[in-house]
Amino acid sequence: MEILGLFLSALVGLSLGLIGGGGSILTVPILVYAIGLDPVPATSYSLFIVGISSLAGAFNNYRKGLVNVRTALLFGVSSITTVLLIRKFLIPLIPANLFQIGSRIITHSTATMILFALLMLLSAWAMISDISEEVVSKPLGKTNQISILLLYGVIVGSATGLLGAGGGFLIIPALVLVLKMTMKEAVGTSLLIIALNSLVGFCGDIGHFRIQWNLLLGITALAVTGIFIGGLIGRKLSGDKLRKAFGWFVLSMAIAVLIKEFFFSF
Repeated sequence: MEILGLFLSALVGLSLGLIGGGGSILTVPILVYAIGLDPVPATSYSLFIVGISSLAGAFNNYRKGLVNVRTALLFGVSSITTVLLIRKFLIPLIPANLFQIGSRIITHSTATMILFALLMLLSAWAMISDISEEVVSKPLGKTNQISILLLYGVIVGSATGLLGAGGGFLIIPALVLVLKMTMKEAVGTSLLIIALNSLVGFCGDIGHFRIQWNLLLGITALAVTGIFIGGLIGRKLSGDKLRKAFGWFVLSMAIAVLIKEFFFSF
């Protein structure tokens, strides 16, 4: 299972390199079910893996002129603040046992995986339903652009802070809808935003969890390798078809997580 987990870790980076997102949504399930980590510290590991991988992808896109640094920093004002507050102050306050339904105790770990599965369903829907194309065809005006970006930043920051997910499937439509970016520039800018959110969130975790650095750095190296391979392969393949195929894969994973948590964890 650990070997499978390492292989799937490369898939995380491969997805980020091919379609600019999606792969980070699988990081926590891989760490929990294949590597064997507890869900709560797994969200911390995920922040580091996704952060470094996305930073590598952002650098690769920056060299091509496909990263709007100013927009990334503007978006990051609210998202980074939200992530840091959640990881530094909220997560340590959440009790191990949240509540009880009859004789069943709902733990923080179980709730984390159920919420993560729901986020995976949303991510899968975004990839399968061509939400990015719908966004392009219905652009918003310039009114309240900054307010909308700040609000999106809080939403993305909450997902990243609570669950360790990058949130690229939320960021990209926002950049295209509000700022009318091209898809390629939105993908590159999204990777920088994800990197900033994730790495700041990981810094907020310092001292809260015991980190197995050899394992963490090994998985991260595989993910970074995957992102560069994905960038090379992506030049020759249809991004839309890849996005839909990966969306169906994420959907099946989400269903598997829900079945596991509802029927085999209580």
